Amino acid sequence: MTPTMDIRARQDPLKKRYQTAPEQAMITDRGRTISRDLADPVHVWANPGSQDYGVQWLLGIHEAVAGLHDLPNPGDLLCLALATCMDSVVRMIANRHGITLEALEVDVRGNVDVRGTLRVSPKVPVGFQGMRCEIRIQPGPGADPQRVERLLEAAEYSCVNLQTLRGGIPIEVHHGIVID
Repeated sequence: MTPTMDIRARQDPLKKRYQTAPEQAMITDRGRTISRDLADPVHVWANPGSQDYGVQWLLGIHEAVAGLHDLPNPGDLLCLALATCMDSVVRMIANRHGITLEALEVDVRGNVDVRGTLRVSPKVPVGFQGMRCEIRIQPGPGADPQRVERLLEAAEYSCVNLQTLRGGIPIEVHHGIVID
């Protein structure tokens, strides 16, 4: 498919600006829940994004922890966050280096032993025990396999969500309790 945007023309001025003003490279992403139907413990409304995009998502909870499993759940979103980040990075790097893509699919699966979160066994950690990110790519005709391999290596290096999950980060949790 022919690219509809020139990523190099969009990124190069940003890269130049960030070299002289590194503080401008710091961005903040956001996700928050919305207080709605608090009597329902297995569904939650969420507002994705650091801006108001006019989008609200209704999410569910997995049946393995007593949810109805009728909607995407937070674990699905974590997998989706990695999949969409990797997909977009592959596309942007391919665009930047003139590699045409015919097809691209990123499938992320995360494995969780829920005995940890349900406190069934103190030996089982709470959280994903492993994730698998599978990238299926079909470059355009005549693509150099070595260039495609370098593209995938560069995407793995540059994928913010992949590197965050691999390295882990400190997370602060603050509690705000309102009592009338």
